[in-house]
Amino acid sequence: MAVKQSSHNIVIGYLAWIFGFLGAHRFYYGKPVSGTLYFLTLGLLFIGWIVDFFLIPAMDREADIRYLPGPIDYNLAWLLLVFLGFFGVHRLYMGKIWSGIFYLLTFGVLGLGYVYDMWTLNDQITLINGRASGLFSSPMH
Repeated sequence: MAVKQSSHNIVIGYLAWIFGFLGAHRFYYGKPVSGTLYFLTLGLLFIGWIVDFFLIPAMDREADIRYLPGPIDYNLAWLLLVFLGFFGVHRLYMGKIWSGIFYLLTFGVLGLGYVYDMWTLNDQITLINGRASGLFSSPMH
């Protein structure tokens, strides 16, 4: 039986956890609702943030099951989003050239596109990776 390739990296998960009181690790692992809640409540007043230190390995395993590895690397895409997302670099990396240029010219559509991508980046990558592997077909034009 073949071992499934990992989609997320536990080291990056723990590095994101450092800023987890702002929800960073929860967004990274595909939990945007609780990531937003953590952002608005400082990690549920830091208590949830501390508890999550022990939950990161389970979140990492769940992400590896839920998201499809492939040519687009989740870790690199997330690092590009976090540090250069307002300039659309993560979108350029994923092959979304026109929206990447649009982000560059509009500063991530004035930040709203950045927030949208925080919520949806894992699913966007899974879709691209699924198409590349032949699991998902492209829509007919």
